[in-house]
Amino acid sequence: MGCDGGTIPKRHELVKGPKKVEKIDKNAELVARWYYCTLSQEKLKRPIVTCELGRLYNKDAVIEFLLDKSPDKPHADSAAHIKSIKNVIELNLTDNPAWTGDKGNTKGDKYDEQRTQFICPVVGLEMNGKHRFCVLRQCGCVFSERALKEIKTDICHKCGANFKGDDVILLNGDKAEVEELRKKMEERRLRAKMEKKSKKTKPAEIVTASSHTEEVTAGPSGITNGSKTNPRDKISFVSSTESTDPKLSEKTVSSSAAKRSFPITNNQSEAYKSIFTSHSSAKRTKDQSSNWVTHTAYYF
Repeated sequence: MGCDGGTIPKRHELVKGPKKVEKIDKNAELVARWYYCTLSQEKLKRPIVTCELGRLYNKDAVIEFLLDKSPDKPHADSAAHIKSIKNVIELNLTDNPAWTGDKGNTKGDKYDEQRTQFICPVVGLEMNGKHRFCVLRQCGCVFSERALKEIKTDICHKCGANFKGDDVILLNGDKAEVEELRKKMEERRLRAKMEKKSKKTKPAEIVTASSHTEEVTAGPSGITNGSKTNPRDKISFVSSTESTDPKLSEKTVSSSAAKRSFPITNNQSEAYKSIFTSHSSAKRTKDQSSNWVTHTAYYF
């Protein structure tokens, strides 16, 4: 229909061009990223934590997410890389003395410059998104990037803890910076996984190595690590505990002697040789032997 009654349509009414790209209000984006939790979209309040990608969360929202990881929850993709509470860092923030909270403009009838609750403890810059802020992964202290660049040190300005260059995490960076932090996060987790696996395999290797050395060092005569074991000590408990039953003791000693074979050489003394059944003293007749328990624990 149309073009009746003498109306003349214009070109933009007949030909539809490409849709205009909607521009995002930068101030609204800064407020959403620096004043609200990425996961629950509620206002940030202590305790505040950050992930290894530099996003800000309320700690209770992260705990609820870890307890219930259903994919139907809103904004669950923003915390998919958080596997446990160890993957987040609790922020050690510095309060802003000029922040009055919501009491400054209760009616909302006037424009007031946006104030933030936290500042940099070194240079005093407000943590409102207009300045770049960083967190130290070891201690959780938060500073502006300007403070870390102007005062170059490997010691935290607030708590005095040592840190390295890889421990600095940029808060709310752009896409390229987030991808770089993601690569570092994956490398760090892979390194920790390999170290954990190596710690588990080391005790098993030590046990096998120690057992192998014991087998090698132990000689045929019972010598281990330079000390000689006396076979008499292995047999003495049989004679003391089973002396009441001669038949039982004779069977026990003979079975133990059959299990343990000790070679006899010419270098050994006669007292040592006499404890074995192959010695000539063990071949005496019943009339030649006495009826008491000898050191060889045999009854004849």
